[in-house]
Amino acid sequence: MKSKLIVVTGGARSGKSLFAEEYLASCSGRKTYVATAQVLDEEMKERVAEHRRRRPEGWQTLELSSGLGASFPAVLAQTDAVLVDCLTLYLSNYLFAHEGDGDEMILQGALREIEDIVRAVRQMADKTVIFVTNELGCGIVPMSHISRLYRDVVGKVNQYAAGQADEVYWTVCGIPVELTRLRATVPPGGCR
Repeated sequence: MKSKLIVVTGGARSGKSLFAEEYLASCSGRKTYVATAQVLDEEMKERVAEHRRRRPEGWQTLELSSGLGASFPAVLAQTDAVLVDCLTLYLSNYLFAHEGDGDEMILQGALREIEDIVRAVRQMADKTVIFVTNELGCGIVPMSHISRLYRDVVGKVNQYAAGQADEVYWTVCGIPVELTRLRATVPPGGCR
């Protein structure tokens, strides 16, 4: 059976991670949680601790704040189901690691990372991969260049990941909604 790719998105504190964790818990076999956050202050330390408390002891945890594209085949080789929480923090790490590069180089590099991950998933059989990511495009246009670039990078990566996914969920106020079945298309024959 082909591997399954799932994207769970929504706003901050919308219930994305909790739903994704429940989804991972429902999968059979070995489970791996890939944490992408870097603990740089006390608030992030507490957020990470909250996530750790919720995780069952039987789940393997890997901390990968960079190099996810290159290491994903090895991650998949040792598990049956994997949750990456979250792409948004991972892309923040990516952006700051490449801040001397031009905008287009950063965008293309981030897209190559997600393409490498998706390719690794598609080359394996019987795996379930869940990405958690924030939806950043619903607010105002940020004032600073770096914030606009970050929003654009996350938006493009999210579009690619969702376009490749078998299932896409949007969480609002703790309620997940499956978007895949609700997908709209332009009517045959176009506009008349």
